[in-house]
Amino acid sequence: MIPPLDVAALPPLARKLLDAGAPPPLRAMAARGIATGLGPEHIVTVVAALTEHADAAVSSVAKATLAALPPVVLGPALAAALQPYVVELLARALPAGSDALEKVAAQPRIADDTLVWLAKTGGERVTEVIATNETRLLASPDVIAALYLNKATRMSTAERLIDLAARNGVEVKGIGAFREAAAALEGELIAEATDEPSPDDLAFDEAGAVAAAVDGEAEHAFEQGDDGEEKPVAKVLPLHAALAQMPISSKIRRAILGTAAERSLLVRDKNKLVASAAIRSPQVQEPEVVRFSASKNTHDDVLRIIGNNGEWLKNHQIKFNLVSNPRTPFVVASKLVLHMREHELKALERSRDVSAPVRQAATQQLKRKGKNQ
Repeated sequence: MIPPLDVAALPPLARKLLDAGAPPPLRAMAARGIATGLGPEHIVTVVAALTEHADAAVSSVAKATLAALPPVVLGPALAAALQPYVVELLARALPAGSDALEKVAAQPRIADDTLVWLAKTGGERVTEVIATNETRLLASPDVIAALYLNKATRMSTAERLIDLAARNGVEVKGIGAFREAAAALEGELIAEATDEPSPDDLAFDEAGAVAAAVDGEAEHAFEQGDDGEEKPVAKVLPLHAALAQMPISSKIRRAILGTAAERSLLVRDKNKLVASAAIRSPQVQEPEVVRFSASKNTHDDVLRIIGNNGEWLKNHQIKFNLVSNPRTPFVVASKLVLHMREHELKALERSRDVSAPVRQAATQQLKRKGKNQ
């Protein structure tokens, strides 16, 4: 929630320019940032307020002015403690990559909503500024989530954020795989912040570049070998190799933020923390879940997560895949047997690919159906 502008706290001239009865020529000049007698802090405040003026012409001019304020005005203004309302409008108006956004992020009165916005959309330098205020981060876990989920945030910085939250008993609900990310860092030495990216930061970004080159190959990322095991196809091998060399915490973040091809590889990772993070990624699409639920190489923890997701279970194919998959925990499969159609139950009853308890459950369900007919 962004508090409204406290007009009463402004000097008389600023109040006059923002008053409904202000002379139109004077207001038009103020929208262009021309207000003789006002200092930079209040010029910026007036321009920001006029971006929301009822007169569309005034508003349009003010928006253009706010997005392109000269350094001689913006610099001194940002050295002052601007009102949260002004900081919010500046954060939204300044172009991406503007050096001034770092100073906006460091404003002492910045509202949580504004900080979340900058943490979500800012470049690397902006995210580094935000990540330094540990007290504010612990009080606003949504900012931690926004930073972690921003691809521009360094991997080393993301690790420090997770470690900070975990050490202080703060659960970041905005990160679906927060517990996995925190568990991966238990007992690990967390690197101190540095001016330049670390080797792990660079490796994380390089994996993203490799992933982009094979994007769209997720559906056909694996083939069945002569031994019956699924193996990565040639096109995804470079990505497979890049991911394999990463520490667990980096794999988890790539699983959350990465492409479908990355999730296709990481959901099969031998480390259950990585696999679970991949299925909890907010990027996961239903066709991926269909494939994961059918694969015998999918970790049983992943199958359990799928089986406990009500939205995914609206898809009957996913339910059938889970029941048919020998790696699905019986506690999950046994509940889903009740939703199988008669021909599916008969197929399960004859199948040697499913466990004996599942076959037995299918037989019992067939008998129940027979009695009810």
